[in-house]
Amino acid sequence: MSDEAARLREERRRAAREQRARRRRLVGAVLAVLALLGAAATVGVYAFSRGEDPPPPEPPPTITLTIPEGYSRAQTAEPVREAGLRGDYPRASKGHEGYLFPDTYELERGAPVTDLVELQLATFERRFGGVGMRYARSKNLTRHDVVTIASMVEEEAQIERERKLIAAVIYNRLREGIPLGIDATVRFATGNYTEPLTESELANDSPYNTRLNAGLPPGPISSPGLASLEAAARPAEVDYLYYVVEPGTCGEHAFSSTDAEFQRDVARYNEAREAAGGQSPDSCEE
Repeated sequence: MSDEAARLREERRRAAREQRARRRRLVGAVLAVLALLGAAATVGVYAFSRGEDPPPPEPPPTITLTIPEGYSRAQTAEPVREAGLRGDYPRASKGHEGYLFPDTYELERGAPVTDLVELQLATFERRFGGVGMRYARSKNLTRHDVVTIASMVEEEAQIERERKLIAAVIYNRLREGIPLGIDATVRFATGNYTEPLTESELANDSPYNTRLNAGLPPGPISSPGLASLEAAARPAEVDYLYYVVEPGTCGEHAFSSTDAEFQRDVARYNEAREAAGGQSPDSCEE
């Protein structure tokens, strides 16, 4: 081996040694940093073990959603969509019309609609559990019957004191075999909740048309609140069979026990409506 070759070989060995030394120094530095981090973690664990709680996590953002009394599943779908819940509310709530308790609910933003449905059903069971059913059962009415009656009371009663009176009319007409004649059931069947009902809609052959069919409709037409549920379970003890809007009031009705009285009240209503140019003769906008 020549001197030049030996020199080159020695230089390569020296360079390799220096490179290995640099690697060792780098590894040592990394290990030192890791050791410091480990010590800090140990201190943190020690602090927590002494009862110093870690900071609480940020709560997820929530929304507050109010479902009005008397809304059907179809009507509830709009505020649910506006609130940003995920999913198809009518589909998720199918089969539960009347049992989705109307209330104010707090949910996580963007929660699935099934969360709301579960809350509504649970709230219904809790609230209805306090409703006395003895009187309704004495009239051979089931829980489903009471909820169905309550849903109609919710749609018809505009003032609190009339809930039990309207429930009494429903009970009395059921007893007498007289069709209930509640147009809110036709609105439920046709989906027309805002416009005047047409003659063809009023003649709809749906089992929910209580103008044409005696007895209760197949089920609830909306979600009643607690006051309507209580009225449906224990109506007023009166013999009324009819009611019509009382002119010059805001939501009050004139109740009667005979057809003659009812026709008199209807004539008075029609006269007031004609005088109002065909508009409802109420005082709600005064």
